[in-house]
Amino acid sequence: MGSTSPAPRQRPELDAVGAAIEVLGDRWTFLLLREAFFRVRRFSDFLANLGISRKVLSERLDQLVADGLLERRPYQERPVRHEYRLTDMGRDLFTMIVALMQWGERWVLDERPLNLHHQGDDGRVRAVLVCDRCSGPVDARQVNWRANP
Repeated sequence: MGSTSPAPRQRPELDAVGAAIEVLGDRWTFLLLREAFFRVRRFSDFLANLGISRKVLSERLDQLVADGLLERRPYQERPVRHEYRLTDMGRDLFTMIVALMQWGERWVLDERPLNLHHQGDDGRVRAVLVCDRCSGPVDARQVNWRANP
C-alpha cells in the first residue's frame, strides 16, 4: 500500500503562464529576445544571426512591437531605417532568458557555449528564484500556491 497524495486543488481560471505563452509562445520570439539582450538592434543583424526569412522576421518584430516588448526607433532618415530596442516590459524577461540558457546548458547541450558575466565584478550571472521574505533560494519542491481573494 503506497502513500496517498492529496487531490490536486483547482487552479484559478486566470492563469499568468497561459497568458504569457499567448505572447511568447513561439520559437522565433524567444530567439529574437535573446538577440535583443545581446544588443542586436537592426533588422539586417537579426536576419544574419538567426537565418530567419525576411517575412517571418518582419512579422515577429511587428508583433513584439505591438505586444510592447520592443520599440521601433528610427536611426537613419534617407532611406528611413529603424532599430528595435527592448522596452521595460521586454527587459523584464531577462531572468527567464537566462534561466532557459542555464536549463539548456545543463540538460540539452554537452558544453557551455558562452558565459554571462557581471560588468561590475566579472562574476558569472545565473538565474535564481529567491523568497522575498528570507532571500533564500527556492526550488519547485518548496513552493505552495493559493488563489488571491
